[in-house]
Amino acid sequence: MDYKQLISQLVYDNLEALDLTQEQIKYYLSTPPQPDLGDFALPCFKLSKVLKNSPINIADSLARKINQKPLPAELDKINAVNGYLNFYLNRPKFIKDVVDGYKNGAPKTDLGQGRVICIDYSSINIAKHFHMGHLSTTAIGGSLYRIFNYLGYKSIGINHLGDFGTQFGKLICAYKMWSSPQKLEKNGLNELHELYTRYHKKANTNPELDDIAREWSKKIEQNDPEAVQIYQKFKEITLENIGKIYQRLGISFDSYLGESFFADKVGPVVQKLEQKNLIQISDGAKVVNLDKYDMPPCLILRSDGASLYATRDLAAAIYRKDTYDFYKCLYVVAYQQNLHFRQLFKVLELMGYEWAKDLVHVSYGMVSLEDGAMSTRGGKMVKLIDVLDKAVEKIKNIIKEKNPNAKDIDQIAEAVGVGAVIFSSLCNSKIKDIVFTWDRALNFEGESGPYLQYTHARCCSVLKKSGADYNNFLLPQSLQDVKADFDIDDNTWTLIKHIDAFFDKIVLAAQDYEPSIIANAIMDIAKGYNKFYFDYKILDDDPKIQKARLLITLAVKNCLKTGMELLLLKPIEQM
Repeated sequence: MDYKQLISQLVYDNLEALDLTQEQIKYYLSTPPQPDLGDFALPCFKLSKVLKNSPINIADSLARKINQKPLPAELDKINAVNGYLNFYLNRPKFIKDVVDGYKNGAPKTDLGQGRVICIDYSSINIAKHFHMGHLSTTAIGGSLYRIFNYLGYKSIGINHLGDFGTQFGKLICAYKMWSSPQKLEKNGLNELHELYTRYHKKANTNPELDDIAREWSKKIEQNDPEAVQIYQKFKEITLENIGKIYQRLGISFDSYLGESFFADKVGPVVQKLEQKNLIQISDGAKVVNLDKYDMPPCLILRSDGASLYATRDLAAAIYRKDTYDFYKCLYVVAYQQNLHFRQLFKVLELMGYEWAKDLVHVSYGMVSLEDGAMSTRGGKMVKLIDVLDKAVEKIKNIIKEKNPNAKDIDQIAEAVGVGAVIFSSLCNSKIKDIVFTWDRALNFEGESGPYLQYTHARCCSVLKKSGADYNNFLLPQSLQDVKADFDIDDNTWTLIKHIDAFFDKIVLAAQDYEPSIIANAIMDIAKGYNKFYFDYKILDDDPKIQKARLLITLAVKNCLKTGMELLLLKPIEQM
């Protein structure tokens, strides 16, 4: 039951000579700050200008008209207070509708109708470790991938590899000078990281190294056998290492086409820009002037004819549209690249691509540890795998301390520890900078991933102890059949309303590209249920009361399970 739809239709039917649609009225509906003010409210000041009347008179008049006829079964009463038209739901019927509707998880939908959403995220760099700075793009992108699939879209996950550029010439130079196939085989990505760091330290005092590096870069572009073989080995080592981390995070991709794939596809892009008279020459370089859009020029080709990041991104966007015919194409990239994407989207628009409006930069803030930010070039870097391992070990110790006889401790610790790190990146608005702290991430009682997983396990335990086949539970037609001491108090009522709102929160998370909306929604449900759990005896002596409370528990469990899976967390059934 869409209660907002019902209420807005009721208001619409009782308004006269008003140039407003039922959907507009639905949009105006709000949730009062306190339960005693109703469950939904229409602020009539929004209608005052059109009706040329005071909000108080409008609310009073509507209340009189609507109350002249029997109210729908879903509503208990309607009143007008200080210009607000307040609607009170029939609590027993509402609870029945909600818990019956969430028996099998959140409602499914075909909202997306199979339309394609390309999501460019994670985009790791070849020959570099997966560090904490990659956490946000990977977690946000991976969560959006699941959210859009859940809503009936077809997500295409794209890992736009950083596998092109002069850094690989530098790395080959370092490898030839200070390493060997044996060292590379033994130390893997750690060896490449050390070589990269060592090169930049040495190049500061030995600039001739840059000349050697440029030669190796040219050899890669010219498909020199030795250069390509070394480069491919770097790529193989990186993807093998990173793949293990993606597996732990529950992340997969549909495409690993990176910059190198598009390096030879920039010609048609430049040609079209010239045909559209968009190219200007600036100090020998080719640029698109964006002065009239309050942006600096977009550099297309350097004076030596080399393509740039922006040029390859233009080619990649065109390729993705041709290949996937996407409905939207998302770029989950840090806010430092805001200007780059504004330029990219504007240039595509100027080239005549109408679908440029369907490109979205999903920007996010930076992640740092309590002792500061991270830099690969300077060697100050925190590897994500080290953070995951440390989180798992800390969780394992907590479980052993609290429940030394627990089974499957290793599997539980892996799910909870990894989930804690992921949730730390998704629980707040994506645009905020994040300072990762162990105490907050691993807290079983605060707003954390472990708290959600523990609450889900609590629901599973309660349902298991009931001994009932709760998947086949059905509430009576009305909870009026349950004794009055079922206690539909304001706290229980608020919990039910959080459950009811859960599906809408998933839709809103997709609209705003904001997984934290789901994180906040299931956190509200978890906190509400834990209060419900401590306030009432779930396994009550009265079978009808027990059934009602078990059904609320089941609805909570299913919301938490669905929400956590959309946030890349694994639901735990026992802890």
